[in-house]
Amino acid sequence: MAEKPQTLAAIRGMNDILPPASEKWLWLEGVVRRTMRRFAYRNIRTPILEHTQLFARGLGEATDVVEKEMYSFTDRADKSGAADHLTLRPENTAGVVRAALEHHLLQSAGAQRLYYMGPMFRRERPQRGRYRQFHQIGAEALGFAGPEADAELILLAAELWRELGISDWHLELGSLGQPEERREHRAALIAYFEAHKGELDEDATRRLHTNPLRILDTKNPAMQPLVEAAPRLMEHLGEASQAHLRAVQQMLDAAGLPWRINTRLVRGLDYYNLTVFEFVTERLGAQGTICGGGRYDGLFAQLGGKAAPAVGWAMGVERVLELLEQGGNAPEAPAPDAYAVIAAPDALAPAMRCLMQLREQGVAVQMHARAEGAEGMGSLKSQFKKADASGARYALIFAGDELAAGEVSLKTLRGDNAGQQTRQKLGDEAQWAQMLKRSNA
Repeated sequence: MAEKPQTLAAIRGMNDILPPASEKWLWLEGVVRRTMRRFAYRNIRTPILEHTQLFARGLGEATDVVEKEMYSFTDRADKSGAADHLTLRPENTAGVVRAALEHHLLQSAGAQRLYYMGPMFRRERPQRGRYRQFHQIGAEALGFAGPEADAELILLAAELWRELGISDWHLELGSLGQPEERREHRAALIAYFEAHKGELDEDATRRLHTNPLRILDTKNPAMQPLVEAAPRLMEHLGEASQAHLRAVQQMLDAAGLPWRINTRLVRGLDYYNLTVFEFVTERLGAQGTICGGGRYDGLFAQLGGKAAPAVGWAMGVERVLELLEQGGNAPEAPAPDAYAVIAAPDALAPAMRCLMQLREQGVAVQMHARAEGAEGMGSLKSQFKKADASGARYALIFAGDELAAGEVSLKTLRGDNAGQQTRQKLGDEAQWAQMLKRSNA
């Protein structure tokens, strides 16, 4: 006898999203689409697979993402023997800029306000709110140089929080200045950390000459006093960089959005300059950042295109949904308007015609179907139990007497009129469909 095949499970850190949880994802995505439309942001969809060089050049060779976390592989060779080096996208800003360059978006259509939703992939240790396949919602403003674009994007994120009913957060602002200012700060950091080399851990020692700014983002408690006393980038900002940050602050003040300066705010990717920001909550423990972003004016040139200003942010969908659950703001899974109780197999054909007419009128109907191996439709008692469990407000009863009269019985399952039963004419569904819809309850 052949052995039974082993049951397969999902890859660690990559999760199935099942009903009713998937309904909450759909609701969140709907809120995002409506809000983005109000801010005149349009949807862009880029491939999940990109050339590895896109992220090596765009994110920075010395970043944790590129060094440790990317899912990269060599594709099968073509007829010439050449093989592409490919990576599952760990983030999507680089992909959006690559698409803008490849399709000449800024030249053909002018500056762009774009947004995306979709899965990203990083091979890191799965933990609360952090998975190997995770999902991001992002907004990118391409071709806008002024601080008003930074402020508008921040206000867009804040409006999403309002629409979602999330209020337990604060906004942190900072600036990474311009490349020459960062070079001065980098030299000051290297000199400072070299003077304290004996206090650096392994990661900090490795990053000292490749990416010393990332040392400031260490999670090692033993290094916190050393990091706190390190030179601050804000001390190296020139007047233009300071003026840009002040202008963002003034526009946020005018809109009534509170903020606080974080002089240690860094981003994990190399393409940022000038404004950086994070929306932070205390309700998710150490993983408190639910949205982060900033300006990245150098990325277009970094990827081989003509220099162009840009600013954007991304938020983690799983963390946002966890916040919604904690705050009791997550919507309930929608129930059907009606459940079709089918007395016998010969009632299926007229029931199917009726249900399709109702669905064309916008009524959500769940039809009873036979279980595996069953000859009949099951008892009416068991069907009514399923109708009640579905959450439907009405049961549509397709039985012999009603069908013989060209009618269907309509029984109210919930509300003040629960138990009340009437008959409706088959063929006249357009006339009585609206009373079934939940919006009319």
